[in-house]
Amino acid sequence: MGDTPHLRLDVEVLDRNIAAMAQRARAGGARLRPHAKTHKCPQVGRRQLAAGADGLTVATIGEAEVFAEAGVTDLFIAYPLWVDADAASRLRALAGRVRLAVGCDSAVAGANLAGLPLEVMVEVDSGHHRTGVRPADAGTLAAALAGSGLTVRGVFTFPGHSYAPGAGRGAAQEEAAALAEAARAMAAAGVPAGVTSGGSTPSVAFAGPGVVDELRPGVYVFGDAQQVELGTIGFDEVALTVVATVVSLAGGRVVTDAGSKALGADRAGWASGYGRVLGEPDARVVALSEHHSTISWPGPLPALGSRVLVVPNHVCNTVNLAREYHLSSGGTWPVAARGRNC
Repeated sequence: MGDTPHLRLDVEVLDRNIAAMAQRARAGGARLRPHAKTHKCPQVGRRQLAAGADGLTVATIGEAEVFAEAGVTDLFIAYPLWVDADAASRLRALAGRVRLAVGCDSAVAGANLAGLPLEVMVEVDSGHHRTGVRPADAGTLAAALAGSGLTVRGVFTFPGHSYAPGAGRGAAQEEAAALAEAARAMAAAGVPAGVTSGGSTPSVAFAGPGVVDELRPGVYVFGDAQQVELGTIGFDEVALTVVATVVSLAGGRVVTDAGSKALGADRAGWASGYGRVLGEPDARVVALSEHHSTISWPGPLPALGSRVLVVPNHVCNTVNLAREYHLSSGGTWPVAARGRNC
């Protein structure tokens, strides 16, 4: 199994998660474009595409370059980009190899995209209040982008406010309302939205059929402690864990060698800890240092030197800290897009 800490990927659970989401999208009449920033791994992306995904979503130009090099032919960079000369050159090279779309939420940023052989998706804010124009303004922006010679594919949003207890259904309803209003505004402006794209792992079960025709969940592929605590998944749907060794039982505390540099340090205000333990549902990671985690462990303690499977809170950050996945079936896969933050 190698030294600890390291990532363990249960391939059987991974494949079940991929198949289940593909079936959910088909049942709702939507296309699936999973967000690959979660796994950053061509081998996982190929499995998603083989299961029926139309393409992949990425976060950065660098991630897009990695997946294009691996043979993925349809990519969407789902954030508004500020494109300088270097970024424009990279995007032009990418668009020569793949079908490429990028997000945009301002005419000023859109002007920097003019002349590039790519498509643009108008971003609207559906309640997360991070990026995106008001849905009512989507038509004005779409017309400005089209007027500069860009091809506008459609409209998208990220219902990130679904990441709170009980918020998934409401966020999905707000998402559907925002996308529907934006599509009407774009049609009125003479730039119809060919695609209405949304979806997050906590909200995708409630996505509005007939409105959201493309889904972009990411975390579902692996699961994490946040999704367990939100009730989105059960522990049986957690495919990725961090294998850690128990290095101390001083004072009755279980301390492992997986700290924030292996797990990531994310902890939402509502989370019960910094992570969970697979097979020990009442255990909680209650403290983190750089190289150690302290686990509250009801009942008999594990033996010193034994290994535990820690479920991180936010799997996307955990993956970005590792070089490779150790597969339950043997062998490894690289985290090929690790660190490609630009």
